[in-house]
Amino acid sequence: MTTTLAVLNQKGGAGKTTLSTNIACQLQLNDYRVLLVDSDPQGSARDWHAASDGQHLPVVGLDRATLDRDIKAITKDYDWVVIDGAPQLREMAVAAIKAADVILIPVQPSPYDIWACSDLVELIKSRQEVTDGRPKTAFVISRVIQGTKLSKEVREALAEYGLPVFEHFTSQRVIYPNSAASGSTPMLMEPSGEGAKEVQRITRELNNFITGGITRGTHSEAAL
Repeated sequence: MTTTLAVLNQKGGAGKTTLSTNIACQLQLNDYRVLLVDSDPQGSARDWHAASDGQHLPVVGLDRATLDRDIKAITKDYDWVVIDGAPQLREMAVAAIKAADVILIPVQPSPYDIWACSDLVELIKSRQEVTDGRPKTAFVISRVIQGTKLSKEVREALAEYGLPVFEHFTSQRVIYPNSAASGSTPMLMEPSGEGAKEVQRITRELNNFITGGITRGTHSEAAL
């Protein structure tokens, strides 16, 4: 059985490609058969793939509004299909939502980024209303500045959308752009580093989320 994960946010710069490429790579390291789908016409995930001469993951481009239908023809040989979402393209977001079993919304911890999620959340909830709550959806906080505190207010603001917020997050670390430049990931370049650990924690939480584990919307302040 194939699980399709879509990493979506219609705001540019939210960390979609970083999260999708890294989760896909970690799932493969966990011995799953993984396909990464680049639905962004800008082709960032395809550029990442090309930088390594395609060494790490199979990547295909499906950047048309027929994504939800096209993807069905290529999923049968994989355990996971990870969709790197396109920013600012409503029709692509709708297609990815239809195709997905689970959605992660990366969002930076700022009021502007939190407010920008409203349209996407509305699209997802409209889909959930007619599909018995599918796709399961959660926020992942991304690009947190190291040494700061993730305030309770940020998580509470996200929780007002009525969606869970992952406990784990990504930080602003040079290993993410440095590894991406060569088509790699922190898990391959610095397997014992903090960037690799962040991705591993998020991937474990993703598996727990899908299988029914609890992801709460608010927590006490956690040092980053």
